[in-house]
Amino acid sequence: MKYMRVGPIGAERPVALFDGRHYDLSSVTPDVDAAFLAGGGVADVAGLPEIDITDQRIGAPIARPGVVLCIGQNYAAHAAESGVQPPELPIIFYKAPNTVVGPHDDVFVPRGSVKTDWEVELAVVIGKTARYLESPATALDHVAGYAVSNDVSERDFQLAVSGGQWSKGKSCETFNPLGPYLVTPDEAGDTSTLGLRSWVNGEPRQDSTSGDMIFDVAYLIWHLSQFTVLEPGDLINTGTPQGVALSGRFPYLAAGDEMEVEIDGLGRQRNILRDAP
Repeated sequence: MKYMRVGPIGAERPVALFDGRHYDLSSVTPDVDAAFLAGGGVADVAGLPEIDITDQRIGAPIARPGVVLCIGQNYAAHAAESGVQPPELPIIFYKAPNTVVGPHDDVFVPRGSVKTDWEVELAVVIGKTARYLESPATALDHVAGYAVSNDVSERDFQLAVSGGQWSKGKSCETFNPLGPYLVTPDEAGDTSTLGLRSWVNGEPRQDSTSGDMIFDVAYLIWHLSQFTVLEPGDLINTGTPQGVALSGRFPYLAAGDEMEVEIDGLGRQRNILRDAP
């Protein structure tokens, strides 16, 4: 099953995408939110009204998460292009939950930005509370689904004026396009070898697979559960492959540029960069 949220900002309605058709979930749940995910979603779409979403805005596939947890330098080649050794333990930072926007919404270049960057990432959404898990073996039982995420970053804010941590460069307005779908684990299948790609103005940037992850999804959920309680609806960005502007191989983003990112089986995003209003 794939879940979506469709409609104007702040007035999205929940939708299920099954077998190429869209079904209105409004009679089942007010939103694709923590309560809906904790309840296991829907088993089938029998009896739900089919709808046409043509020309409608697609929102982020989950309601505003309680927390956005991110993993830094989690791809070996990305760590190398960043000029650092692969981490021995996961690097954790937070993004503001209000950065999450739709997969095709405009992304704002912050005031004073000179180093806005793209980062295609596999996102994991929690479906069951995870605290002090015994081992990674049970971690995937706590996953509601997977999605395409773009951990947009401002590298000067992140590194030069960070004050010692990264969130200034990660929490700018609109800096986390998500979706178009939340894909349930049964449909997503094995997420250990997914292809991740990105483009800027139609030119290739990132092209890798989740097999280059240093810490896989199960390990990350287990590890995080030792330090914080993961709750239904929480979002985890699992890191980005090589091929970002921070590498020095590509120019940073500017107003008018177009970002595209995609992950096998999880969909594709397209965002236009605009100056922050």
